[in-house]
Amino acid sequence: MTIKHNQQIQHNHFRKDWQRRVRVHFDQPGRKQRRRNARQVKAALVAPRPVDKLRPEVRCPTIKYNRRVREGRGFSLVELKAAGIPRKLAPTIGISVDPRRANLSEESLARNVQRLKTYRERIILFPRNAKKPKSGDASAEEAKSAREKNKHDGVVERNTVAFPIVNEVSVKEGKTSDYPATEKAYRKLRDARSEARLVGVREKRAKAKAEEAAAAKK
Repeated sequence: MTIKHNQQIQHNHFRKDWQRRVRVHFDQPGRKQRRRNARQVKAALVAPRPVDKLRPEVRCPTIKYNRRVREGRGFSLVELKAAGIPRKLAPTIGISVDPRRANLSEESLARNVQRLKTYRERIILFPRNAKKPKSGDASAEEAKSAREKNKHDGVVERNTVAFPIVNEVSVKEGKTSDYPATEKAYRKLRDARSEARLVGVREKRAKAKAEEAAAAKK
């Protein structure tokens, strides 16, 4: 191998005080405890109001994960309207709203509407002014019983209405040969795509043919 130049060694800084710049994370257990205490303090301050907002049930993106459901950013305006909840009222009663979200299936729309209705039935709205309650506010007896129940049960770490999202995956995996096809799904999809793409051309062709037939009769 031919040696070129004088093989100069680079001016690397091997004498830095690297031990002074090393960061360790031995405080993780203490931070975990502080976060837990902070959640309990927050729950006590806002009690009996929920700590977390109600969020919708959405499908995970991509084919790999779309069998699972998780919490979404917020309910769409269509879901709020179907549940009979005004969009400006929703954030004030602990419902998260995402106006950009669109509903792509009737199944998820119905599920989230039912989720909203169940939440609205279970929640107890305390009136801002006890002497002038508004429509939808809880009565004096309901508010009193809710306060007494909250004092009796104590403040839990996450003081929120329990609406867990349960993943019930009923998909059974296996070989393609184990699931015989009863319909020609691929052919149907291609035909539907072709009809949607050529709808204008076929209408124009049918119209021209009908005009020619009418002219021939004359």
